[in-house]
Amino acid sequence: MPKPPKNAPTNPLWDSEVNLLIWLATCVSVFSFLFFYRRGEVLLYGDAIAHINIARRVFDSRTPGLLQLGTVWLPLPHVLMIPFLISKNMWQTGVGGSIPSMVAYVFGVIGIFRLTRGVLSENAEADRPARVAAWAAALIYAANPNLIYMQSTAMGEALYLAFFIWAVVYFAESVRGNTRALTKCGICLAAACLTRYDGWFLAAAMVGVLVLARVIAERTDVAGGRAALQVRVSASESIRALAPASVVKFILIAVAAPVLWLAYNGIVYRNPLEFENGPYSAKAIERKTQSTGNPGHPGGNNPLIAGMYFLKSAEANVADNQWLQRAWLMLALAAALALIIPHRPIPLSRTWPLLFLLVAVPFYALSIAYGGIPIFIPYWWPFSHYNVRYGLHLLPAFAAAFAILVWIILDSWNARLRLGCIVAVFALIVASYANVWRAGPICLKEAQVNMRTRNQLQGELAHLLSELPPDSTLLMYLGDQVGALERAGIPLKRTINEGNHRVWKQPSDPEGLWERALANPSQYADYVLAFEGDPVWQAVHDRHLRELIEIHVTGQAPAILYRAR
Repeated sequence: MPKPPKNAPTNPLWDSEVNLLIWLATCVSVFSFLFFYRRGEVLLYGDAIAHINIARRVFDSRTPGLLQLGTVWLPLPHVLMIPFLISKNMWQTGVGGSIPSMVAYVFGVIGIFRLTRGVLSENAEADRPARVAAWAAALIYAANPNLIYMQSTAMGEALYLAFFIWAVVYFAESVRGNTRALTKCGICLAAACLTRYDGWFLAAAMVGVLVLARVIAERTDVAGGRAALQVRVSASESIRALAPASVVKFILIAVAAPVLWLAYNGIVYRNPLEFENGPYSAKAIERKTQSTGNPGHPGGNNPLIAGMYFLKSAEANVADNQWLQRAWLMLALAAALALIIPHRPIPLSRTWPLLFLLVAVPFYALSIAYGGIPIFIPYWWPFSHYNVRYGLHLLPAFAAAFAILVWIILDSWNARLRLGCIVAVFALIVASYANVWRAGPICLKEAQVNMRTRNQLQGELAHLLSELPPDSTLLMYLGDQVGALERAGIPLKRTINEGNHRVWKQPSDPEGLWERALANPSQYADYVLAFEGDPVWQAVHDRHLRELIEIHVTGQAPAILYRAR
């Protein structure tokens, strides 16, 4: 019987260190959620409210079903929320949307620990330097104030990061000899692809590397063996041992999710790229903004500047002080160089999969430059907060970089220097995170800045709508203000909204409930809530309906409640 490869992982998944880490991460997750929940900060993000209500309308609608998942946003986060949102209380409080994020946070912490411990271990059994380095990586990831806040909300960052990290975990284990891990990697990739579009880029990178490495390995053999080439290609050397059937299975699983979403958009919306160029896509929103005279966002059509904005947002997610931010970036670069020129090198055949942790850099550079996705940071023009949370996607790379530095210090340096260097590294982490907590996590600031006036309007609307008769029907474009219904506890099936039509009949569905109600509000609805400029306002503002009240909040479109019959 052949012996297992030297570096094949044999440690059980749930060993004593991992069990301890699970308990610690769970405590952080629960207590931080309770902290933000008591402060009323779980539902600050407009996107979090939208995610919760997309999931809710799958079963709470006049036209329930999976088509209520819509397009643009990928479906897996909403599907995972559905069981927790059946409860009206968990829907109104946002708890149902937070639970998947909290679970994902714990799995992400475990994943970054397992990834760094496995990559940095000398053999199948983790040695002391590798274990200490893995704990350092887990600490950096788990204690990050911005991630701690985001995992308490219904936003998708914590969920995607968990799938992302575990995909890299299993990929790294597969190239160390665990063939079965490659299938698990494909499953994690498919889940990531159904969570955020970042996953599509990651899947393309992993599949591309796998195919390219096998091609290189084959050409190496044809040329007369690796020695004849006098060049060692670590990726091809570690991948060439994988069974071709396992590679094919991995590729099929990885590409299945994007193909499924393209098919869904093609069948339902008659446009496979509806999520990318449809009326609710980022590009369409940017075009609408530019039509009002807005000059556009920084980094548009310039990948270099776009990449700089993304890196700055990543720095802002780990430190608030600009000198500390630079220190994080410089130490990350030092760790990358240390992989190549240390006193005692870590074999590239084990460490090269860590490069996948950097895929967020080219993805967001291209997305900002050409995909209509802006990032605004308070340090650079336009000196605001928007999509700063995307910088969190580089947090696993920061954690792995610091783990590498800790490993090198413990494994290679003079004993007299170890303590001082380790203390300096951890002092930087403590100082950075303490600085962030003192100033306030930038992701929390982003939500506070962008939702202040909207939350005020939704609060006033919720008070108004809660006084309507409990059996009344409301015609309303949900859009940005669906949170008013959530706050008032009004079931979505009591409304006629833009989701109540057959989307495959684009651009309109004359026989659909939504279009019929817009054409004759008095026949279908008891009340009409219109926001200036929205489809309901355009349909009813000349119909001389009885106006009950008009609400004005600075920065938001005026809201008018009509009695339809």
